[in-house]
Amino acid sequence: MHPPDAGSQDPPTAPERSRQPWLHRLEVAVRGPVTCLAASDGDVDAGAPASEAAGLFVDDRRVVHRLLLRVDGRAPTGVVAASRGGRTETLAVARHLGDPGPDPTVEVARRRLLTDRGLDETVEVRNRSAEPVRCVVELRLSGDGADLHDVKHGVAQPHPLPVLVADGTASWADDRHAVSVRGEGAQVLVDGPDAVLRWTLEVPPAGRREVTGSVVAARVAATAFDAEGGVEALDLDAVRVEAGDARLGHTVAHGIDDLRHLAMRDPLAPEDVFAAAGTPWYLTLFGRDAVWAARLALPFGTDLARGTLRALARRQGRTDDVATAEAPGKIPHEVRRTAFGSSGGMVLPTTYYGTVDATPLWVCLLHDAWRWGLPAAEVRDLAPALHAALGWMERAVRESPDGFLRYLDESGTGLANQGWKDSGDSMRDAVGQVAVGPIALVETQAYAVEAARSAASLLEEVLGADGDPWRAWAGALAGRVEERFWVDTGGRRVLAMALDGAGRPVDGLGSNIGHVLGTGTLGAAGEARVAAALAGPDLLGPLGVSTLARGNPAFNPIGYHTGSVWTHDSAICGLGLARAGHLDGATAVVRALVDVAAASGYRWPELYGADPVLGRPAPYPASCRPQAWAAASTGALVTIALGLRPDAPGGTLHLAPLASAPFGALRVEGLRLGGAPVAVSVDAEGQVVSVDAPAGVDVVVG
Repeated sequence: MHPPDAGSQDPPTAPERSRQPWLHRLEVAVRGPVTCLAASDGDVDAGAPASEAAGLFVDDRRVVHRLLLRVDGRAPTGVVAASRGGRTETLAVARHLGDPGPDPTVEVARRRLLTDRGLDETVEVRNRSAEPVRCVVELRLSGDGADLHDVKHGVAQPHPLPVLVADGTASWADDRHAVSVRGEGAQVLVDGPDAVLRWTLEVPPAGRREVTGSVVAARVAATAFDAEGGVEALDLDAVRVEAGDARLGHTVAHGIDDLRHLAMRDPLAPEDVFAAAGTPWYLTLFGRDAVWAARLALPFGTDLARGTLRALARRQGRTDDVATAEAPGKIPHEVRRTAFGSSGGMVLPTTYYGTVDATPLWVCLLHDAWRWGLPAAEVRDLAPALHAALGWMERAVRESPDGFLRYLDESGTGLANQGWKDSGDSMRDAVGQVAVGPIALVETQAYAVEAARSAASLLEEVLGADGDPWRAWAGALAGRVEERFWVDTGGRRVLAMALDGAGRPVDGLGSNIGHVLGTGTLGAAGEARVAAALAGPDLLGPLGVSTLARGNPAFNPIGYHTGSVWTHDSAICGLGLARAGHLDGATAVVRALVDVAAASGYRWPELYGADPVLGRPAPYPASCRPQAWAAASTGALVTIALGLRPDAPGGTLHLAPLASAPFGALRVEGLRLGGAPVAVSVDAEGQVVSVDAPAGVDVVVG
């Protein structure tokens, strides 16, 4: 994904400042291409302060910018709100109704459930007073049809579309959607710019009455990527986690629910699902994000991996094109409904390939999915895409001046940085200066080493081909990393996060190095140095691993890639520490992630500040919630806690639970090896006490 964009200058002589709306105070629900952002009382009002991003969005269009609940013309007083998956629920009080004492006696509950094309809004009035309550309940709605691009850049000004009422239905339309609003038993009328659903209720003492309004946005014009929601196609209902620390179970349950509701169907093959990157800005297919989300979630099944692999393979590059950054065999960075641009000059086409790491990561996902049980026949079906991806990797290294995978935006309108840290200021040396491209990221080289060795196994064990050339290729690349990326700075030997355009090490200490652990790129001594740096106080804090070390002059605890903590990044670093055998550091990471989840209502943000406020994470205000690779990080927690290492083709599952048992006694259900369910129980001393696995699976503990 890409960072917040700059907005207009105000005043003209001042530095350009971001006008992207902030999201951290909004309640967010999502269901595939449908998402709703509302204030904490449940109201949607894009014209209200701090609510510029509010709305019901369908297919990246704001079909409703205003959805207000009024009781006798008054806004109920909000008390509490919560969101999970495709639901938002709020509880408010009608303070003008009920008994005259200090206790509230008339509650107004609001339940919002997203549907495939809109939402259903149920309002329930509960009377706990001594007398009957008579009231008029209204839902007031209007829509402006604003494009998500304009909302994201802070230039969308709500201008309500004309409302028509006929046959008990209110409606309006833009050039892509026709919106209809209904309410069973409601009076439907127009009041100024709003459609109004009005009910007159009488609620007896100890009684309750509820009414429901619905919004449906039907497509009237096609786009380049009309993906439908895929929540029903991703079956994760069997996943259950019970632990002595109950927070772990809540974290996994909420993460799984959010991940399912981010699932979308490939328009070219609706049976294949992938995880949309995040709401509201990235509800579409992003190569790197979708691959990591599927890879992190593999302990819970291969369906998401299968759909992701296929969706990306269908769009794999076939030719060289500077404008789109396409190249033969390259996996795309993102696929949009329409072209996407920014005020800073970035203009991305509907299918854009500006990513240096999605291609090797795709290969890694194919291998890992096979280890978890993706059938060999399905691997063989993807063999042409595998060979093409390997061809892109080989060409990228061969054409590089120093034998590394590098990136450079040749179009002048694409992403300046094309690794996961894709903001323009993310690559910093030890004195805080921004590196100049073309950049060779250390984690990209590590992904390529792992991909080549993984491909060698697939070639030999599934495709009947010789894998040794790719093992040699990986060994040579790993050797070059060992030779060029180590640098002495600040009195210590560190692994550089990158090489700059002149081949100099970008010697700032960053979380990038954690992605190298466990890939086979470094020897044991090198991994030990990386693990010590990663788990040291300069990077690992109470909330996770910072993107940039605290000792760097450019460190900003709430900078996008210059000091903040990203959930998936910390999870990947934790996995690397565990794979490399550095379990104390891995334990500290998973504990931090669960702490953050509990402090965030069990919905991990995309990223957050590295410095806690009385123990709580400071929001990164524009962060997506939920976000796919953050939600999928639940799989990393389970993998680390149980020490999972699958080999479905060999009929083996290896378990090595953390001896420290950071969450106490633990039972995990809903794991899947080769498509069959597996459940594991571990006691409070970290000892495996039971495993429910299919016949023929050899469970190896230790």
